[in-house]
Amino acid sequence: MNMSSAHASRERLVVIGGDAAGMSAASQARRLKGPDELEIVVYERGHFTSFSACGIPYWVGGDVTERDRLIARTPEEHRARGIDVRLRTEVTAIDVERRGVSARDVDSGDESWTSYDKLVIATGARPVRPDMPGADAPGVHGVQTLDDGQALLDTLTRARGRRAVVIGAGYIGVEMAEALINRGYSVTVVNRGKEPMSTLDPDMGRLVHEAMEGMGITMVDDAEVTKVLTGEDGRVRAVATEDAEYPADVVVLGIGVTPETALAEAAGLPLGDHRGLLTDQSMRVRGHEDIWAGGDCVEVLDLVSGQQRHIALGTHANKHGQVIGTNVGGGYATFPGVVGTAVSKVCDLEIARTGLREKDARRAGLQFETVTIESTSRAGYYPGASPMTVKMLAERRTGRLLGVQIVGREGAGKRVDIAAVALTAGMTVEQMTALDLGYAPPFSPVWDPVLVAARKAARAVGQRR
Repeated sequence: MNMSSAHASRERLVVIGGDAAGMSAASQARRLKGPDELEIVVYERGHFTSFSACGIPYWVGGDVTERDRLIARTPEEHRARGIDVRLRTEVTAIDVERRGVSARDVDSGDESWTSYDKLVIATGARPVRPDMPGADAPGVHGVQTLDDGQALLDTLTRARGRRAVVIGAGYIGVEMAEALINRGYSVTVVNRGKEPMSTLDPDMGRLVHEAMEGMGITMVDDAEVTKVLTGEDGRVRAVATEDAEYPADVVVLGIGVTPETALAEAAGLPLGDHRGLLTDQSMRVRGHEDIWAGGDCVEVLDLVSGQQRHIALGTHANKHGQVIGTNVGGGYATFPGVVGTAVSKVCDLEIARTGLREKDARRAGLQFETVTIESTSRAGYYPGASPMTVKMLAERRTGRLLGVQIVGREGAGKRVDIAAVALTAGMTVEQMTALDLGYAPPFSPVWDPVLVAARKAARAVGQRR
């Protein structure tokens, strides 16, 4: 085969988004197909590729000392493997009929057009920015990319005062509150929920509230910010609720994220109730043979409730990318869904959850029992044993495990993985009681706390039958 015919037979993969899902897809496709078979072009509007957004609070707080430690693979490393990474280039339109994308150089404004044989949409999510006066004022920061993190650090460096307000108390809000405390700021968290961490039931969220107050964080629950107040220089000076004002030299948005799907919507691609792209198990966009999507811009199947959810986590994004890259590269892979596992911490308090909360189970029409137990991370007599609270939900008729929440000190958080496996396998709480888990006094009591909760849940379900 001569060079001209070889080039003519080469397909082009265009990837929109250069972080976890996009670069995982590009890298996996490159492993399966060489440059002579597949040209790969990646558009990324920021300055970085393959970075850990989850690590940004720890960089801001000083636990991670250098930004570049959050970068798994640089653009230069990807280019060395035959992936054409185009930084600071934003895709402005997808033309499904003509099979191409329009793009604009962020710095120069130059526009370009690139055709594709296969397209991957990995546009991620964006921080929710409330629609209120002052939300775009200097000193108000969302935290989603390394550029966002750098902008926040720049503000912290030049801020005249040391007062910070975090709006929202989800994972990012809680982690950023701790980061700001570590930077020597006085921190107020304004949360419209009754307790922080709405991914937990309120009784478990209360434990997080108490721990945050114990760190010196001022918690304002059941309150909603109505506007951001600015000074004569136009910069943020306070946030206001209906009842009070809270002075601020910097404001961090921790309200959550929403899928970045404006491009996809404009192209006529299908979105779900949460505004995320809808795909099949191969991560193909529904109804489009040569378009895939993954990461924070898609909705996924909840294996416990059977409903679609939007969950922005790097673990899922990397798996989506692997699946997409395998399929683009000529193989076959699927992503069956999630059970909603997440873990975080505030100071030394570990917070974990998987499966359904009480309101999720009610929304799904399930009848269930809940149990809560107190235990310890190690044998009670072993030095360093710390308290742990485990809450468990089980389906009333079948005994099927529905969800677990854990709050405790060292050794608590990763215990949720036991429940995540049990949920994925569709186990009952009675079956869980027979799990052969590792035991030694430095690691757990004879009955692991998760199994203590399973025993209690099995009894509660049995009494209801």
